[in-house]
Amino acid sequence: MNFKTIFVHLDHSVRSPVRAAMAAQWSRAHESHLVGLVPTGLYDGVIPADAIATGMTDYIAESADYLHRRAEAIAREFREGIAGSGPLSYEVRLVDGATVDAVVRYGRASDLVVLGQEDDSNRKDTTVRGLAEQVLMEVGRPVLVVPSAGMFGGIPKNIVAAWDGSREAAMALQAALPALRRGARVTLLSLRHPRDEDNTQQLLVSDMIQFLLRHGVQARAESEVTEIDVADALLSRVSDLSADLLVMGGYSHSRLRERILGGVTRQILAQMTVPVLMAH
Repeated sequence: MNFKTIFVHLDHSVRSPVRAAMAAQWSRAHESHLVGLVPTGLYDGVIPADAIATGMTDYIAESADYLHRRAEAIAREFREGIAGSGPLSYEVRLVDGATVDAVVRYGRASDLVVLGQEDDSNRKDTTVRGLAEQVLMEVGRPVLVVPSAGMFGGIPKNIVAAWDGSREAAMALQAALPALRRGARVTLLSLRHPRDEDNTQQLLVSDMIQFLLRHGVQARAESEVTEIDVADALLSRVSDLSADLLVMGGYSHSRLRERILGGVTRQILAQMTVPVLMAH
């Protein structure tokens, strides 16, 4: 398995060029074809009510021409960024329709979907609100989420893979194998609270280490008991290990339960400090 096609969502946020550059770096390293998708904001040629920022009265901003020109400018910046960093097989597509629907539809024809974490520059844009969460649940492909702050050059070499024995964690490990094989240090991390039963044997940690080894990944296992929230403990350990990529399953519980009670996936998406490769 390899990342033969990498897909990246592009928009007018300040972080779009950062994730585009990261997607291009991964594409070169994995000899992938890169697809950049730019949703125009138009729905069947009509401007939706939430596509224009509140208070904008200029006639250009209220026209479909404005959205098309904005999308073309994003595409042009994407092409220029690639042209300035070396040869790469790529294409860029401008598409109408709801952003989530477009990303899910086109993302399914890829091996990896690259998205951005929500940040202050796009939080008021209802077309991308909750994008990573919704795409993760629907696209059927692994999703690489790039944080809203920081620069992430090069291919990750120090990787933490969260392991809790769940279906989603197993899928994330499988999906991340091309990245894990390039890692110089891979840590398979299991966390539990003191009140939880010690399920080390049920996690089959040694079996997972052997599974990874057969795929060319030399990983070390680490199990910890923590008093704090699992998400906080996970992010803390990522920082302690100076990891540059976190691999984890997304939404092992239902989204309704996570919305009501909180959950690791939602916390990581909100507080992440390094790129996170998730699968559901």
